[in-house]
Amino acid sequence: MSLPLAPSYDVVVVGSGPTGSTYVREVFERRPDARILLLEAGPKLGDPPGGHVKNIDGDEPRARAQRASEGPAPAAPGRPGTRLLGTPDLPAAAISTNVGGMGAHWTAACPRPGDSERIPCVPDAEMDRHLTRAEELLHVTSHAFDRAPFADVVRQRLAARFDAGRPVSRRVAPMPLAVTTRPDGTHAWSGTDVILGPAAADPRVELADTCLCLRVLHDAGTVTGVAVRDLNSGRETTVTAAAVVVAADALRTPQVLHASGIRPAALGRYLNDQPQIVHAVRLPDDVVAAHDEVTGRTREDDGGIVPQSGVSWVPFTDEHPFHGQVMQLDASPVALADEDTVRPGSIVGLGWFCAKDLDPEDRVTFSDTETDAFGMPRIGIRYRCTDRDLATIEAARNAVAEAGAALGDPLGGEPFLLPAGSSLHYQGTTRMGPADDGTSVCDSHSRVWGTEGLWVAGNGVIPTATACNPTLTSVALASRGAHALAEQLPRRTVATAAPTAG
Repeated sequence: MSLPLAPSYDVVVVGSGPTGSTYVREVFERRPDARILLLEAGPKLGDPPGGHVKNIDGDEPRARAQRASEGPAPAAPGRPGTRLLGTPDLPAAAISTNVGGMGAHWTAACPRPGDSERIPCVPDAEMDRHLTRAEELLHVTSHAFDRAPFADVVRQRLAARFDAGRPVSRRVAPMPLAVTTRPDGTHAWSGTDVILGPAAADPRVELADTCLCLRVLHDAGTVTGVAVRDLNSGRETTVTAAAVVVAADALRTPQVLHASGIRPAALGRYLNDQPQIVHAVRLPDDVVAAHDEVTGRTREDDGGIVPQSGVSWVPFTDEHPFHGQVMQLDASPVALADEDTVRPGSIVGLGWFCAKDLDPEDRVTFSDTETDAFGMPRIGIRYRCTDRDLATIEAARNAVAEAGAALGDPLGGEPFLLPAGSSLHYQGTTRMGPADDGTSVCDSHSRVWGTEGLWVAGNGVIPTATACNPTLTSVALASRGAHALAEQLPRRTVATAAPTAG
């Protein structure tokens, strides 16, 4: 889109990923008088905007969409649709810049947090209501792969190893996934098009792609609007707003606030990546022979994961502070002998994510003299593993090895630790808290301390050490924040005239 935009909106949301889109949808539904601008620095990838790239038909169109998401810096090896940030302490840190954000590329895993992953400053009953709402917005189901061959035996073997002493909610189970099974048996993966729903086509909501938010504008402690650059023309403008939500991910949300001169003491601190251990095994021949239920579908039919693919979950507990994601594959991740025949679902990939010690010195930093490819303050990262982290990683490595031994024969050697940043689950940099005491950026409704009318959203607001995939939690917190925003938003703050097309 080219500027100009309309001169004013009720709400401006910066970032079109899952949480920014949640704010749009919730305010849209709760405040029919509000006009909303959704700003995105990246391009639209297809129709509908914000759709998951797995839903794009054909390898080449899908690859073009992924390349368009990578932005001006080098792509991340092995991570189509992302680009490397380029920081030594977190060498695999990567981001996407496109309509839908990482929601166009994610694995769609939506487990609920448990035990100490829960948010202390949000009442449990209220958090559960918003988690349920997040599941509705994302179209989450645990039954997408009920027909997957070998999935039952995989879960039975994992349960025999891990379920003893766990409450029912923390036992081995199918992974909840943001995916819809179509009538023909194929799958549609949830992107932010699913979250936006009817808001995407309503004239009260305007999506401006390739438009970078340079700064949040504020005066005397109150938000007044945003400064925007059209990345196609280079033209800059300002728009006024009663409320601004910055949902630009856990690395770039604090970047926008820093560039705006809004710098709470905890901004960028408590950065939390999840150390990730991976392993692969092959189910024994006797198990495959006894449970041979191949449907004949191919990987291409379902955009990457097929009914032969089961996705199982070994939940986090405080006693076992890691989260297991177990995926059955239709191909081996390591080279096999030419004479080997891989039965779909018989190769099992195991990924264990670890909860990390929270340290205010693990942080994102911003240069006041150097800029990135978009002209924003250059990001740096300081990140270290503590002795306790190293012990957790070793325990997770042992747990993965035990899970692999329970399932079958190892492939490709022992479980190994991926480079720091590989999880893509960055959190904590705009964390919420119960009080403005210098250890949090926002309150439990995601309102930034000391700046009236400013909200933050995304995985960055999560204040706890988590191991589970964070998207469901951050969407739930966004739903909660959006309800507060809708209640506080002044009635009819702008005219109803449509914006000028450009």
